[in-house]
Amino acid sequence: MFGIVRPCTHRLSQGLKTEWMAHLCGLCLALRGDHGQLARVVTNYDGLIVSVLTDAQSGPPEARRRNAGPCPLRGMRTASVAKGEGARLAASVSLVLASAKIRDHVADRNGVLRRRPVAAAARKVAAGWDRAGARTGATLGFDTAVLVDAVDRQLGIEELAGPGTPLTAITEPTETATAAAFAHTAVLAGRPGNAAPLAEAGRFFGRLAHLLDAVEDRTADAAEGAWNPLTATGATAAQARRLCDDALHGIRVALRDVEFADSALVHVLLVHELRRSVDRAFGTAACAHQGQGAPGPYDGRVSHPYGTGPGQPGPYGQPGPYGQPPQYGQTPPAGPYAQGGQPLNGLQNPYSGGQIPPGGPGGGSGGGDGSGGGGGGMPHFPPPPKKPRGFFGGCAAAIGLCCTCQLCCAEEFEGPWSRKKREVWCNNCDGSCCECLSCCECLTCCSC
Repeated sequence: MFGIVRPCTHRLSQGLKTEWMAHLCGLCLALRGDHGQLARVVTNYDGLIVSVLTDAQSGPPEARRRNAGPCPLRGMRTASVAKGEGARLAASVSLVLASAKIRDHVADRNGVLRRRPVAAAARKVAAGWDRAGARTGATLGFDTAVLVDAVDRQLGIEELAGPGTPLTAITEPTETATAAAFAHTAVLAGRPGNAAPLAEAGRFFGRLAHLLDAVEDRTADAAEGAWNPLTATGATAAQARRLCDDALHGIRVALRDVEFADSALVHVLLVHELRRSVDRAFGTAACAHQGQGAPGPYDGRVSHPYGTGPGQPGPYGQPGPYGQPPQYGQTPPAGPYAQGGQPLNGLQNPYSGGQIPPGGPGGGSGGGDGSGGGGGGMPHFPPPPKKPRGFFGGCAAAIGLCCTCQLCCAEEFEGPWSRKKREVWCNNCDGSCCECLSCCECLTCCSC
């Protein structure tokens, strides 16, 4: 799947994750229902935003949901998915977007499309998707001719572009097409007053989509000799980033004028996830849940409210009532485990050799949780690691993971060969708590 808004499920609350998946599956099933199984390959992350916008303006979504049967892409689980006009409009737009992408690759002679037979077949597929998108759009009152016209004008603009040509002149057809799709969601939702601000948001979204695609493909286009707007106009990455930041601000301002019934998912996707998409394209993003983000509250890199770690002073710079706690396996300092068996409250210390009693620093044979703390008991040992699979066993496990889509849909999965726990294959999520709590009214936009 393609698209610039690719949220990681680690950042979504369970409710928003369920809603997002409902729209993604609804788009996929709408494509299958109207255009056959092959059309499902054009399912994309950006197209489902049309469905999300329609739903967000239409009130409670229960009437626009249906139960879908088990699917390999959901790990053979059933789910509640979006249905109705929003999903069908998203399907229509996705078909035309995919057609435009194919035509763009044919025009740039990318990869196997350099060969004439392959390019001819690709053009035939693109033309079929154009007609299919037009049929679905007509039933919804949406004229996809504006999208097709934008694709046709794009080729002419690229041929005339050269050094010094403004990037906004090149992105204009994409902006116009996306603005039309966003504005029509207001018509489907019965809120015509939202059409103007949504068209403005769509215009900025189209600019972002075009620029981010150019930034991400610049190196590959240079290697293949393909046309790229940044290379053709001589624009720098800083200039493209400035336009992207302006577009992010424009989307945020435009959405404030839209009357939503429930704006939580729209806010997450078009405000926070879009900014992360920009950071990802320009290489300024990090992924915390994969070990690259901010430290946790008690991981030893930030201050602990009751001291900074083992053997460190307490909150007032003084040792605890029994001196500094000993390290496991080391000779303890003065305190309850002092060498020589010094008395403690009139009792002789039974562990007078300076050794830590069994069970950790707490010692003793009384109660406790067995973790080596103050209650003593049996020490806790982690379970032994699982034995790695052989080559053929790992291949079989890998096939099973792919067929059930656990590599991208499960919270975590077991490595097919190593059998170690792995995170899902998501890109560049930072896992941090929602940063908008102090700067805007995002309501329930995150799980924090």
